Amino acid sequence: MGKKVKKEAEPPPKDVFDPLLIESKTAATVVLMLSSPEEEVLAKACDAIYKFASKGDENKVTLLGLGAVEPLRKLISHEDPIVRRNAVMVFGIMASNHDVRKLLRELDVTNSLISRLAPEEDVVIHEFATLCLAHMAAEYTSKVQIFEQGGLEPLIRLLGSPDPDVKKNSVECIYLLVQDFQSRAAVRELNVIPPLLELLKSEYPVIQLLALKTLGIISNDRETRKILTEHQGLDYLLKILETKEFGDLHVEALAVVGNCLEDVDIMQSIQQTGGLSRLLSFIGVSTVPDVQRNAAKAIAKAAYDSENRKILNEQEVEKCLINLLGNDNDGVKAAASQAISAMCENLASKRAFGPQGIPQLVQLLSSDSEEVKEAAVIALANLTAASPSNASAIAEAEGIEPLINTLSAQRDGAIANAATVLTNMAMQEPFRLKILSHGIMSALVGPLRSTNSQVQSKAAFTVAAFGCDADARTELRNASGLGPLVKLLHSKNEEVRRNACWAVTVCASDELTAVELCRLGALEILEEINLSTGHKNNFSEGALEKLLDNNLSQKYSQMGYLSSSNIITNGFYDCGQVQPGVKFLSLEELSTQELTDRRAIIFINAKPQDIVPVVEEKPQDASYEQTNSSSSTLRRGSREKARKGKGKKEEEKMKEDDVQITSEVQEEVNLENSHGLLPPDLVLLDYINDASKTILPLTTTREQVVALAQFVADKMGGPIERDRLHDFSWELHISEIEFELKCNAVPIGKVKKGTFCHRALLFKVIADRIGIGCSLVRGEYNRAWNEVKLVDDSPQGVAGLLLPPQEYIVDLMFEPGYLMKQGSAEADRYKCI
Repeated sequence: MGKKVKKEAEPPPKDVFDPLLIESKTAATVVLMLSSPEEEVLAKACDAIYKFASKGDENKVTLLGLGAVEPLRKLISHEDPIVRRNAVMVFGIMASNHDVRKLLRELDVTNSLISRLAPEEDVVIHEFATLCLAHMAAEYTSKVQIFEQGGLEPLIRLLGSPDPDVKKNSVECIYLLVQDFQSRAAVRELNVIPPLLELLKSEYPVIQLLALKTLGIISNDRETRKILTEHQGLDYLLKILETKEFGDLHVEALAVVGNCLEDVDIMQSIQQTGGLSRLLSFIGVSTVPDVQRNAAKAIAKAAYDSENRKILNEQEVEKCLINLLGNDNDGVKAAASQAISAMCENLASKRAFGPQGIPQLVQLLSSDSEEVKEAAVIALANLTAASPSNASAIAEAEGIEPLINTLSAQRDGAIANAATVLTNMAMQEPFRLKILSHGIMSALVGPLRSTNSQVQSKAAFTVAAFGCDADARTELRNASGLGPLVKLLHSKNEEVRRNACWAVTVCASDELTAVELCRLGALEILEEINLSTGHKNNFSEGALEKLLDNNLSQKYSQMGYLSSSNIITNGFYDCGQVQPGVKFLSLEELSTQELTDRRAIIFINAKPQDIVPVVEEKPQDASYEQTNSSSSTLRRGSREKARKGKGKKEEEKMKEDDVQITSEVQEEVNLENSHGLLPPDLVLLDYINDASKTILPLTTTREQVVALAQFVADKMGGPIERDRLHDFSWELHISEIEFELKCNAVPIGKVKKGTFCHRALLFKVIADRIGIGCSLVRGEYNRAWNEVKLVDDSPQGVAGLLLPPQEYIVDLMFEPGYLMKQGSAEADRYKCI
């Protein structure tokens, strides 16, 4: 501190003491005086330290370092009132420093400070003791100490002090304390509402503001709101709102009103007394953004109750909120949108918002503010839920493109709700098609890759809503959206898994998408899900079934069964049963493998093919064309060009030149296999054509089944005697075909000596083409059979009796056409021999 300072006209520097009766040149000396036994010395030392500490935070730190706090702690309980007062004044000033407060907590000074709040103490002591407590109450640990040591009751009593500083410090301390739930419950029991309402009449704005802030916190409690209304608190608040001079209090007053409006009883009461109309009128004329924002928030809080929504609708609150949407302030727009979200739970309000509110909300989707964008799209999601008219209003307001753009917004809430709005609109086909034309499926790929479970769930749900369209599935597939969708099947979130399963169910409606989903591992994941009781859901089994039904090759390989509704089409192949855990390979992958001694892959491709000579640029004579037929007589591109005009003519030519075509096809099989392409099976095509001509005209299904069985057996080596089955060298025959084709994949039409599995497959293929219902079942050791359902003739003497159909196994090997009842000994023998 330096030299002794004498009293002068000008104030001394902040780091120098005022004159003392006892001379001192350093702060340390004055701190030492705090241990003096003389009351006058103590009082003067405390007074000097107070003045020194008042000059800045650096001085407080200096005093802390000199150890002034501990002796002062003892002095705040000194028997001399002047010493006690001066010591408390020091603490009131020094407690603004964080390090000082920390030491005060460690020394447990709060108990002594609370004792200084007694009525008999000097008003100055009240002022600085409450000031010190207010500083300390800013930190949680001190809040607990003040509460546990009974500080609330004297603080509430001091709200009625004649001194404004005491009132201010006391209400500030209470405001900080009630931020903890224990104190909120306690102040209600201590009847804090009347003195707080009285403070609203104070001539000091800071006291009014602190009282309102305190009311804003404690009015979150229902019982406190009840007490507040019993003491006509809402009248106080409405008067503040209607007084322009109290404009700086309007925001906090609205916060309290908003809390009160949550209660239906209070809402009804304020409506009946005209207070609600006054409130809405005030909101309508106010131009202060903070007031408008808080007003919208108050309406939103009230609107969470259905009865309150009804009352607000009767007061035409929708007009007020729609007006707020046009505000220039982003905070007001967001709050108004949130209030609309809450209000549109009321059907009448939902209808009222549509014509004028929806166009404004659509405009907000293009806002630069992410908060506004999110709030607007949430409102649109709620408005369009089960409301076709509001969905139409969005389309009319040209909201589709902004909604799709919102799928790439920064906030997850905006993305999720944009997906919800688009899903709601998809319920109407014209809008669904229009949304599809804007590239919705490509836009959903990003949300599907999100790490937010809500976004993932809504995106998958939207995929399910639009995936019923073939073009949409193609777009999603081309945009690489199936991979992220399959990954969602692994989600730990139940809703995400369920919606992903549903989306897979919808997307697996076509073979190309189903095959791609299987390639991405969807089948294995779904099987795993269905084995888990915790992860299994309403859609997982359906997704697995749908996936397999549109990928029959894999279904037959894994399940060993195709039902009568599983129609085998071109591209189907039988690669045998795949063991669990082994990847299911595509036909292209299998056909490009080196020749092996494993089971041949039998594929189906009865697609007709046009034969068109290649047109070379330079002239060629007939002999050249004939000698080069094996290398270039068939071209896939040329066939496609000629198909429109020459299809029928070329089909007739194929029938006339059957032998020539067969030799040409053989060469083309070799050529196309080398490129991994599927060659046509013209022999199978002839089988189907012949069966259509000879079997379809038969009058009964039974006759058709028998005739088809005999037809299939005839094409695959004829009947085999049971005892000579081991001499039927079908394996060698198949191996010769593989060697001839230089490929493991064999068209079924090439098989002339087929066993159970080949015959059953051919029977199913032809039956499916000519309309005979049958299933295909795989057994062990190359066994397979067909099951058909036939209606037996009515028993004699019971004319007109319709019997239920019986299931039969069709013999294709030993007595082709013989029908064995399912479950009979002969049927079991056929399956197992």
